[in-house]
Amino acid sequence: MNKVISAVEIVKTYGLSYQTVNYYTNLGFLRIIESKGNKRLYGREEVEAALKKIRELKSRGYPLRLIRDELLKQG
Repeated sequence: MNKVISAVEIVKTYGLSYQTVNYYTNLGFLRIIESKGNKRLYGREEVEAALKKIRELKSRGYPLRLIRDELLKQG
């Protein structure tokens, strides 16, 4: 399996909108590891772990600000 995933692949794989991927990137939830022209690449395992944690915390009622704090604590 490829170790990187593009924003478009995140949209298709995880059912997020492209705007959500951009928003999560801007908030620091998803970290770009490489840019190739107009294409942003993310670490596949890091994205999977972050999205799992985001979904878990959202289901428990956490606001995005606290989710960001939790994700930053984890490194």
